[in-house]
Amino acid sequence: MLKRLTLHWTVVRGDARRLWYALRQPSAPTWLKVGTALIVLYVLSPIDLIPDVIPVLGLMDDVVLVPLAIRFLLKRLENRA
Repeated sequence: MLKRLTLHWTVVRGDARRLWYALRQPSAPTWLKVGTALIVLYVLSPIDLIPDVIPVLGLMDDVVLVPLAIRFLLKRLENRA
């Protein structure tokens, strides 16, 4: 179980790095900047889809939705190139 979590964290961290490097390019599309800003706002916002006071589900929406959103933006960026 710990190996799977470590692998998942490594993939998410790598995706976040790729997104950061894509944003730093001068030719980065506007939709990429807006999408990244929305992801950051969702992470920092106190308003969640599922409140964090629900023991397991409250954190699981952040753990699942944020990596999926990052992956979605990267896939759209790869399809554009």
